[in-house]
Amino acid sequence: MMNAGHCFAIFERCIDDYHVHDNVDHAEANPFAPDGIDWLLYHKCWIDTVQWHLEDLIRNPDITGADVKHLKHRIDSSNQNRVDTVEKIDDWFLEHFKDAPRKPQARLNSETPAWLVDRMSVLALKIYHMHEQTERTDVSAEHIQKCRAKLDVLLEQKKDLSMCLDQLMEDIQQGDRYMKVYRQMKMYNDEQLNPVLYARKEQTQTG
Repeated sequence: MMNAGHCFAIFERCIDDYHVHDNVDHAEANPFAPDGIDWLLYHKCWIDTVQWHLEDLIRNPDITGADVKHLKHRIDSSNQNRVDTVEKIDDWFLEHFKDAPRKPQARLNSETPAWLVDRMSVLALKIYHMHEQTERTDVSAEHIQKCRAKLDVLLEQKKDLSMCLDQLMEDIQQGDRYMKVYRQMKMYNDEQLNPVLYARKEQTQTG
């Protein structure tokens, strides 16, 4: 059954799978049938998990300029892949709710189900890594206490976001709310829209 608990179970499995090797270059081994909703959820979380660790790497004070450039491009590409995957998840929701009624007083929800799922995937990562902090043996008791307090907040947020997704899906199914998808029109990766990229392309063509 597609609900918040189902999503978090897949996210937690994905995060555990990643940390078996804990390597940003390790290939994703998605265990679900291609392009189904479970495959998309796992893939989405894998993107987030790799990017989480890329963000760690780029903040290394000893990193070289060449490595910063490489990681920045990789993070930009990952962000685009993330957006594309969220939109595919929204496509699944649109198909899932295609026969749902829309009552005359139905309210438009500003956040689609997939973008709520996006937040849940990142939250699962925060919970994993904050829990990791509470089990460290090389830090002070104060550090552990602070991280436990933060973990409690994250777990409360997990409960709240789960309720929000489940209520949103129920409301859409019953016709009390409806979803409307606006595609993310990212400009920074588009050679036709980013002035730096299209100027460079024009220079290359004229040169």
